Amino acid sequence: MTVHDARQTRFGGFYEDYAAADVYRHWPGKTITEAENHLFCLLTMAVSPIHTDHHYVQETDGIFERPVVVGTYVFSLLLGMTVPDISGRAIANLGVSDLRHTAPVYPGDTLYAQTTIRDTRLSKSRPNAGIVVSETVGRNQHDQVVTTFTRAVLLPRRNHD
Repeated sequence: MTVHDARQTRFGGFYEDYAAADVYRHWPGKTITEAENHLFCLLTMAVSPIHTDHHYVQETDGIFERPVVVGTYVFSLLLGMTVPDISGRAIANLGVSDLRHTAPVYPGDTLYAQTTIRDTRLSKSRPNAGIVVSETVGRNQHDQVVTTFTRAVLLPRRNHD
């Protein structure tokens, strides 16, 4: 296993740069603002009062302390943090699986991401590419896991004609 410090890597890699069990600590983290949460809800038409209405949240059964950040923004942000280290050279994103939101994220929380390479294999249909499967874990400023997901990307092979 190799641990990679994001501040020392290039923008994405070739298929051969990844090995199972390698760990990438993405940097920097990101503090989420209430305005970002509202804007993402509006842009994606996912405007639920659980994400935007303090009074509504207080009147519900007390599941959350205050409006929570919409999960699709949390996922998008964490995936975006991985791009410089994992998929910056991607030919295609092949899919995401096992997406889990395990704890609420509130405006003001800071998120950090870490990715572990789970599998690598050559593409059967594209001899100039390989598939890298990775698992990303997102944590808040208290080191609490808030989101996890697995994804597969198609990356070019180095010096392959």
